[in-house]
Amino acid sequence: MTLIPQVGVRKLDLLDSSSYLEQTVASVIEFSGVGLHSGALVQMRLLPAPAGSGIVFRRTDLENFEIPATGRNVAKVSYATSLMRQSVLISTTEHLLSALIGMGVDNVIVELDNLELPILDGSALPYVEAFQQVGLKTQRRRREYLRILKTVEVLDGDKFIGVYPGEGYSVSYHIDFPAPIGRQAFTVDLATRNYGLQIAPARTFGFKEDEQMLRNMGLIRGVSESSAIILTRQGVVNGPLRFDDEFVRHKVLDLIGDLALAGHQILGRVVAERAGHAMHTALVAKLLKDRSAWKLVTAAPEKTKSKSVTAPAASLVTV
Repeated sequence: MTLIPQVGVRKLDLLDSSSYLEQTVASVIEFSGVGLHSGALVQMRLLPAPAGSGIVFRRTDLENFEIPATGRNVAKVSYATSLMRQSVLISTTEHLLSALIGMGVDNVIVELDNLELPILDGSALPYVEAFQQVGLKTQRRRREYLRILKTVEVLDGDKFIGVYPGEGYSVSYHIDFPAPIGRQAFTVDLATRNYGLQIAPARTFGFKEDEQMLRNMGLIRGVSESSAIILTRQGVVNGPLRFDDEFVRHKVLDLIGDLALAGHQILGRVVAERAGHAMHTALVAKLLKDRSAWKLVTAAPEKTKSKSVTAPAASLVTV
């Protein structure tokens, strides 16, 4: 990872930055590595982008072809979330999208010279650390949020995922895997700005016994013990874990990234039970299709009531 500073850009404290204004990265950030599934080498850069432009992926190896990170560009998903437009593919986007949403980055151009993003250490932590090092740049545009107005659910047997009206951006996830994982549950509210500490470090994981099957399917060609938690029925091969419940925290990380394809941060409550990428993105599609289920709101600072008030609170205004 390489950080390329830009002269004259103010570095921001991510935890104290204004939540009601859009942000972009303050400097160009470079990453390199291999794709988790393709095993292909890839160079990637995150570039500052203008307010209102959103998250846009750009394939520099294909004449800078661009694919916006929106629900309408979701490709068929299974073990990762991929985007496609006019037969051009960008794969395994969920960890970066999760970090961008989790840390409040609204606008960025993601340049890469291959089809799959680098897996790095299997978590979103390298992205968060890069944002903290270079800072974020506040932009002169109010951030729009997707406020949930009614329940939207996707059911698949005993698996489900739903989004419900609520304050903040709460995500609850329940998983049930074979030993040694078992059943785990975790809830986080992104409005508390704990993403960097509670979610970002959680790594992707897989069972050693499934390795050959997945490789035969053309998957996990780039996996290593430095980019994923490897498990057997007896325990973790490459410990220690970063959290006792790291597995469910990573599922939350994935979900936040997949829901970023709604195009806006969500104001509401999301609950998932043994879901996965396909169900995550199906929820995005169903939500966006039902225009009565949400409205766009923008957060604006309240007028100060006295000169002693130094930090305006945020109120929500419908747009």
